[in-house]
Amino acid sequence: MKKIKKRIKAGETLAGCWLNLGSSVTAEIVGLSGYDWVLIDLEHGAGEQTDLLHQLQALEHTPAASLVRVESYQKERIHRVLDLGANGVMVPRIKSATEAKSAIAGIHYPPLGVRGVAKMVRATGFGKNFDAYKEGTLDNLLGVIQIETVEALDELDEIASLPGVDVLFIGPADLTMALGIDGDLSHPLFIDAVDKIIAAAKNAGKAVGILIFDPNDFAKYNEMGIQLIACGADATFVANGARALASQLNSAKIKKE
Repeated sequence: MKKIKKRIKAGETLAGCWLNLGSSVTAEIVGLSGYDWVLIDLEHGAGEQTDLLHQLQALEHTPAASLVRVESYQKERIHRVLDLGANGVMVPRIKSATEAKSAIAGIHYPPLGVRGVAKMVRATGFGKNFDAYKEGTLDNLLGVIQIETVEALDELDEIASLPGVDVLFIGPADLTMALGIDGDLSHPLFIDAVDKIIAAAKNAGKAVGILIFDPNDFAKYNEMGIQLIACGADATFVANGARALASQLNSAKIKKE
């Protein structure tokens, strides 16, 4: 089990990256590239549940911790992801403390949660390490709640105070759209929302994360107290590289009269 949760609690800033191609090959490439963590995106990514196992296997021998964004807070989705060996789960589109509590309950075994017991799964070494895995879930499994709705902003303190919520993760695209300022990260409404999220997390002793689109913004958000910062995606790397090289080649074509 990679110690992403313990590193966050120790105050480290951890750089991450999205994986949305559903490819075990790009997962391995990114995992070996120097990121502290990667997020396999089952909400918007091209991959399916059947692709997840191969991506987690590819990441196992890399330094990067593996988080998975599920499609909803339904416990069945969360159970499947964790049984396959993910180091943590990100839950999107949360609108209330009640929904956040349901999401976290899906991560942990009773008495904190409602996760079903299955010993013969990859996460437990197919039964070999079940007791140690079960006892260590609270210390090792990362619970990430995305804050990207207006409703969630109204219940920040309640969400942040929930046991098992480790990170409040800002989703800039959805949050700015919900605020009616689509994509405007410099708008006072977004800046105020970020400040409120950071304050709620700090008061509860929790961490904050964010997805950024410009690596030059990394230091700014880190100085604000945000520890879990993602930038880039495997699909973006492929698309940008392909477009740049194709453009260079096309520019070099001999123009015939």
